[in-house]
Amino acid sequence: MQTIRQRVASRAISPGDRLPSVRSFADSMGVSPSTVVEAYDRLVAEGLIRARRGSGFYVTGAAVPPIPIGELEPRRDRAIDPFWVSRQSLDTDAAVLKPGCGWLPADWLPQGAIRRGLRALARAEDDTLANYGGTRGSQVLRRHLLGRFAEEGLDIGPEQIMLAGSGTQAVDLVCRYLLRPGDTVLVDDPGYFNFQALLRAHHVRIIGVPYTHQGPDIMAFEAALAAERPRLYITNSALHNPTGASLSPQTAHRLLSAAAAHDLTIIEDDIFTDFEPSPSPRLAVLDGFERVIRVGSFSKSLSAASRCGYIAARADWIEGLVDLQVATNFGGPSPMATELIAGILSGGGYRRHMAELRQRLTHAREECAERLATLGITPSVMPRGGFYLWCSLPDGQDSADIARFCMQRDIVLAPGNVFSASQNAAGFMRFNVTQTRDERIFTALADSLRSTPS
Repeated sequence: MQTIRQRVASRAISPGDRLPSVRSFADSMGVSPSTVVEAYDRLVAEGLIRARRGSGFYVTGAAVPPIPIGELEPRRDRAIDPFWVSRQSLDTDAAVLKPGCGWLPADWLPQGAIRRGLRALARAEDDTLANYGGTRGSQVLRRHLLGRFAEEGLDIGPEQIMLAGSGTQAVDLVCRYLLRPGDTVLVDDPGYFNFQALLRAHHVRIIGVPYTHQGPDIMAFEAALAAERPRLYITNSALHNPTGASLSPQTAHRLLSAAAAHDLTIIEDDIFTDFEPSPSPRLAVLDGFERVIRVGSFSKSLSAASRCGYIAARADWIEGLVDLQVATNFGGPSPMATELIAGILSGGGYRRHMAELRQRLTHAREECAERLATLGITPSVMPRGGFYLWCSLPDGQDSADIARFCMQRDIVLAPGNVFSASQNAAGFMRFNVTQTRDERIFTALADSLRSTPS
């Protein structure tokens, strides 16, 4: 493939030229004909060449050399905004260290259970492997979720839950259903940066509410409701991203009372529920889905490669959201993904995996906090669970400058202001403790603290 690309790039062959036959090219390259067939097929898929029945393979008329790999990487000098960490983390290769990313390393996930699930999936009915997903998603997985909700005291019916392609798609569907351009939405400040990125796509006004160790600053929350008349509030209640804090019962009560008084709808993202050592207050449980919509997924605890999210809400809202998912996705998530996840969750191994993972994360948080403390970087709060530490930097240090410095050493960090709608978190950084174990990270942080202005 690389040889053909180089010949096109150097104009050794031009649009319309016929490529060597499979056998002659295999002989000249010293490879098997099947290797050349595979290479030609892949180049056809790229659009660089095309096949003519009975004639061979030809360079396409619009042949353009692929973009060099360096240009495929994210632009490292772009403004550090809510898209920055995602693009750096997703697009850079495996050699880049990613203490700023939002997922666990592969060897922290239940790889054995996933592989067993995939083998079982290979024996599934043909419909599972070939057909679209149903409009509400897998019945097996939805029944499992209803059982988990019942353990929390949430007694809801199957008409109140649906599956989506991911947790992010679940939030997007709710935003499409409830919001119109120009509406106002409240977010936590700091809060999950991709909420801001998604809301920008919906052309709404974003208002940040200061987040404390017990939840949103309730005085600021009530003031924002009175002054801004928002349509929606998006939050994490448990193991808040990025701070790691959990909602207190008192804050939850006042928050729901204020929401009811101002006809505010709340999206409660519950993606970190399985990482908690014991349950903390949930808005959906206290509210009973009158105005709270719960969303979640399994990408953090199982695998981001088999994505599936869910939405639990009032039955009439679920009906509208199902129609919207049909319009935008033609059905629910992939049956292969949902059956794989349902199989793993239904086995006893998942609970054991999460129990072991929570214990392992406790040690990782403690070790990471100790190492960061030697650099003058300290957690704002020590979380009860999860894999994030929201840390303050030494006085005067700007986390964006440190992130740019470390990016030159192939280390992706998560600077504070990507999480802040008000841009008031320059002195903070979020660390993923499972991805902050390489000595090169601490060396680069130490060098950056010495090199960047304070």
